[in-house]
Amino acid sequence: MIKRFTRYFIIIFGLIMILTVSALGVEFSKLKKSITEYTLKNGLKMIVMERHDAPVVSFVTWANVGSVDDPKGYTGIAHMFEHMAFKGTTTLGTKNIKEELKSIAVEDSIFMKLRSERNKGRLADTAKIKKLTEEYENAREEAYKYVIPNEFGRIVEREGGVNLNAFTTNDQTAFFYSLPSNKVELWMSLESERFLNPVLREMYKERDVVAEERRMRVDSSPFGRLMEDFLCIAYKAHPYGIPGIGFMSDIQNYSRKEAKDFFQKYYSPANLIVGIVGDVNPKEIYELAEKYWERIPYRPAPERISTIEPKQLGERETILEGSSQPIYFVGWHIPEITNPDRPALSALVDYLGQGRTSMLYRKLVKEKRIAIRVGAFDGFPGNKYPGLLAIYTMPSAGHTNEECETEIFDQVEKLKSSKITKEDMEKIKARAKASFINNLEGNLGMAMQLCSYQQLWGDWRELFKELDRINAVTPEDIQRVAQKYLTKNNRTIAKLNNIAN
Repeated sequence: MIKRFTRYFIIIFGLIMILTVSALGVEFSKLKKSITEYTLKNGLKMIVMERHDAPVVSFVTWANVGSVDDPKGYTGIAHMFEHMAFKGTTTLGTKNIKEELKSIAVEDSIFMKLRSERNKGRLADTAKIKKLTEEYENAREEAYKYVIPNEFGRIVEREGGVNLNAFTTNDQTAFFYSLPSNKVELWMSLESERFLNPVLREMYKERDVVAEERRMRVDSSPFGRLMEDFLCIAYKAHPYGIPGIGFMSDIQNYSRKEAKDFFQKYYSPANLIVGIVGDVNPKEIYELAEKYWERIPYRPAPERISTIEPKQLGERETILEGSSQPIYFVGWHIPEITNPDRPALSALVDYLGQGRTSMLYRKLVKEKRIAIRVGAFDGFPGNKYPGLLAIYTMPSAGHTNEECETEIFDQVEKLKSSKITKEDMEKIKARAKASFINNLEGNLGMAMQLCSYQQLWGDWRELFKELDRINAVTPEDIQRVAQKYLTKNNRTIAKLNNIAN
């Protein structure tokens, strides 16, 4: 009876998805027609979608720069700049810009002397360091006297803005918030201004915040330390192997000069994409964009990173020990998001370790009870360049990483030697479609997706081909990519073992 019910459920669910996707085909056609794109004279790309359901608009400023672009010696500075972009401009966030800039210049001068002395290592003059440190702390406080903290955020909130935030990944940095539709010109003014006349005020205070963030996310986190070691051995050449938060010594070495240089190189209009979705008039958007955004002079977009990670020729492994929950992590190199194999690899990941019905959850957690948690994902640590397909697990009490490893590899080999069923294939596709569609429902989600596809694929229209890519995957494709990528020589393993075991 249960099997019969399951078959009926699959048939019914399949019919629902067929009808939904058929309707979406029509809806996608309407959505595409509601999109207007502009490229301003300075190279800024704007993608505007009209949605007049409610008098609100979501705005996304998407920079084609991430932690992968951090310069040597200044790892984590992409993330640092994300913080600095909220610190205001020459007209926003200051009590007296003329006096503030004088104080900032003094602050910078003293810090550079202090940094130079510290970098002498064993030969540094400790008395000089002590004196400069005192002067530096005083200069920081003097510069802070002219700051109006968080003025940018207060203005957005006062004018009805919500979801003001930003994020930095290995591949991109995004700034976003939503406003009532009668505040479009306010957004144009505020957002363009922070990339036209930024003042990197509170630079050294914010650097301390980032340093503390690293302590919490990595230095004091067993999982964070394991991931940092894992990526460092998984990548020998490509900067995906460098932690996005940055190394502590680099964070403590940042100066305002490096942040300015980074801004000048990567925050040119030609390296930005603006996504606007909501109750707007595209003609008005374009006129306002010319007025505000074209104030920023043209600068060429930086070139894509040319470093290619060499083919891995043998299994790599790192083992850490500590008084914590054991953790097991394994990853295999896979191609970038635009590669034709990626839809099949995403389907493989779903089948292996996403959710309570996945193969690995059933085997490790439900049946053998050797793990309390298991999962899988692709596109780690990024999608712009070739990344990793990864599986992680946490052994249950009385069991070890090695037991979990054996079971994981056994299941991977079974997947390579036999095809999944058509029923499982349909479930995978249904989940993928539901997840994809869910990301497009809200204005903010749609704006982000448009920007993401524009950046990674070079054309936002590729967004509307995603369902076709999902539908095209077959059980044979999943078996083929498992055989091609999930090999011993292509994998990297990281283990955190409890020293009490």
